[in-house]
Amino acid sequence: MLKTPIARGVALATLGATLAIPTMAQAAFIEDTKAGLELRNFYFNRDFRGNPTLAPGVADTGQNKREEWAQGFILRVESGFTEGTVGFGVDALGLLGVKLDSGRGRVGSELLPGAFTGTNNNVTNDAAPDDYSSVGFAAKAKVAQSVLKVGTLQVKNQAISSSDSRLLPATFQGGQLVSKDIEGLTLDLGYLNRHNWRNSSNNQPLNWGGKSASVTDSESDSFVFAGGTYKLTNDLTGGYYYSKLEDIYKQHSFNLVHVLPLGDQQSLKTDLRYARSTDDGSNSNVDNKALGAMVTYSLSGHSFGLGYQKMSGDTGFAYVGGSTDPFLVNYVQINDFANADERSWQARYDFNFASIGIPGLTFMTRYITGDNFDRTIGGVTSEGKQWERDTDIGYTFQDGALKNLNVKWRNATSRNNYSRGTNIDENRLIVSYTIPLM
Repeated sequence: MLKTPIARGVALATLGATLAIPTMAQAAFIEDTKAGLELRNFYFNRDFRGNPTLAPGVADTGQNKREEWAQGFILRVESGFTEGTVGFGVDALGLLGVKLDSGRGRVGSELLPGAFTGTNNNVTNDAAPDDYSSVGFAAKAKVAQSVLKVGTLQVKNQAISSSDSRLLPATFQGGQLVSKDIEGLTLDLGYLNRHNWRNSSNNQPLNWGGKSASVTDSESDSFVFAGGTYKLTNDLTGGYYYSKLEDIYKQHSFNLVHVLPLGDQQSLKTDLRYARSTDDGSNSNVDNKALGAMVTYSLSGHSFGLGYQKMSGDTGFAYVGGSTDPFLVNYVQINDFANADERSWQARYDFNFASIGIPGLTFMTRYITGDNFDRTIGGVTSEGKQWERDTDIGYTFQDGALKNLNVKWRNATSRNNYSRGTNIDENRLIVSYTIPLM
């Protein structure tokens, strides 16, 4: 069973490319092909800590824990391009997740499918399946430095980003054109119409995932985006994207990143983000302005960061639901701090141990606190507050039999005064290794 999706992906990708491309043009197609198999072992433990919406003495009958362990196999094949003015190629992505440990009352980690049905996301009594898999392909064409891909895509830009924070990555169905023909300028256009969540084996309609907005029908037929980035100077890069989730929202997103060298192994990085989101049609009521800023001072292996994020308008931040990562400076391990009118601050510290002679070892810790949004319990509205503390420790083996094996531990604590769902103590342990095949 473990080999079936992987073998199928390789065979179909190779066969399709061979039939579609004339033999005399296959040299570059084959020579430039890259293939790798990533083995990702993932343990996830999330404990829920109390329900602030309950009156004193009232029993909490919700799920107390999500705890699962799974093994993932991620096969990526990227062909080269055929020779000629227009080069053609094909990419393949094979995904397989295998359950190692789960059980009734512990499901819902998003490592494995299923877990929720009915109203209010009630947990079913069904355990997660033993395995799940999918295979996707993307045809591609290249002219000069412009590449068009159609099929299964992993998209990552400031308009939309496929999540890769669980066992398997999320993917989309659609088309994307990326052009780098003009020096310093990257243009990015795309159309998406289906979404395969990170814990699913089938493509589903796109849907709304933002905060605090009224949406009559959360499903959408398409998501389009157009934008890009431009290197204004050696130290300053600007970005702009327009995007629209059909019948739900449209958004203008701006980004400026400046890196100021300050001397030997010193720099000051400023990351500014602003997005304006409004509704698209009569199906929704979206009105949000999102401002974010992150300033990071780096000295040798140390990095010290301060961040600020402010939501304004009638609703919270707008983004596609499912398994996507919103483009926010305070989108972190558990929370996005993107409720209507919420303001939040972040303090972050990173250290790369390579600076003291231990390459491969990294450390990160951060603290985020948010307030100034509405909290309504029992018909009474008051100020909502939340905070989150994250710690990451990772190590990549540099030599020996375990060379390139990566081990990462991610710990998070989250508390608030409005919802049981984000009063959390969480640990994730991820062990990954990529085997180059071509």
